[in-house]
Amino acid sequence: MNRQELMGLFNKRPRIGTLSTANADGDVNVAVFNSPQMIDENTVVMGIGENRTYRNLRENPKAAFIVVEPGKTLMDWKGARVYLEAVDMETGGGFYEQIKENIAKAAGEQAARMIHAAIRFRITEVRPIVDLD
Repeated sequence: MNRQELMGLFNKRPRIGTLSTANADGDVNVAVFNSPQMIDENTVVMGIGENRTYRNLRENPKAAFIVVEPGKTLMDWKGARVYLEAVDMETGGGFYEQIKENIAKAAGEQAARMIHAAIRFRITEVRPIVDLD
């Protein structure tokens, strides 16, 4: 899947995905997220609460996001594993306010109030949802 196809799948709504993170000790967390957006071929942004995922990313900036689009049969499913590295986490300022505003429009004011940080990720690798490698 090329990056343009990935962007179409990644930003399609409705959709849901999982973000996997690990802390400095390697303790893993997986969480369901709807807010990540791929803004160009190399960048993902999202808003996040003050939670385990946020704490993990502060200790270890590497993460993986899985996005899946169901099909009629299992062989018709589409998806990707998107490997990420957090390059910027803001708890105030313009980027943070923009992310909160976008979440308010998409999910409501209550969801926006839960946002503690805005995160910008660099995409480091993209792999198919099913891969034998």
